Amino acid sequence: MRRLLLIIFSLFTFHFSLFAQVRFGYLSYDSVLQQMPEYAEAQKNVAELKVKYEQEATRGEEEFQRKFSEFLQGQKEFPENILIKRQAELQALMEAGIKFRNEAKELLQKAEDELMAGVMDKLNEAIRTVGFESGYACIINTDNNNCPFVNPIMGEDATQAILRQLGLATDAE
Repeated sequence: MRRLLLIIFSLFTFHFSLFAQVRFGYLSYDSVLQQMPEYAEAQKNVAELKVKYEQEATRGEEEFQRKFSEFLQGQKEFPENILIKRQAELQALMEAGIKFRNEAKELLQKAEDELMAGVMDKLNEAIRTVGFESGYACIINTDNNNCPFVNPIMGEDATQAILRQLGLATDAE
C-alpha cells in the first residue's frame, strides 16, 4: 500500500511539475488593435463611407418629402387616376428609401469587415510570432472580462512584445 501511495504521489508531482512549466501570455486584443495605425485608417475609411451613404439617403428622403408636400397640396384637385399614380409613386419612393438604408447598412458592415480583416490578420500574425518566440503554450485575450484572473507566476503580459513585433513600441518601453 505504501508503495502504491508513493507511485501515485510521484505521478501527481510529475504531472504538476510539467504543468508548472507551461507558460502563457495574455493581452487586451482590442487595446493593441486600437493602437495600430491601420486600425485608425480603416475606421477613417468606414466613417467616410458612412457619410457618403448618409448623404445619399438624405437626398432621397428630401425628394420624398418634396413630392409628398406637392401631393398634399394638389390632392384635392387631382383626378382620381393622377391621384392613384402619385400615391404609387410616393409608395415606391418610400420603399426605395427603406431598401437603400437597409442595403447601405449591409454594405457598410461588409466594407468594415473587409477593411478590418487585413488589420486583424496582421495583429494575429504578430501574436503568433510572439507566442512561438516566447515559448508560450497560448496567448489569452483578456478583453470583456474573459480572463478575470491571471497567475503572474505562470502567465506573462505579452502586450509590449506584440507591440514591438508590430513596430509600435521599442525595447526601451
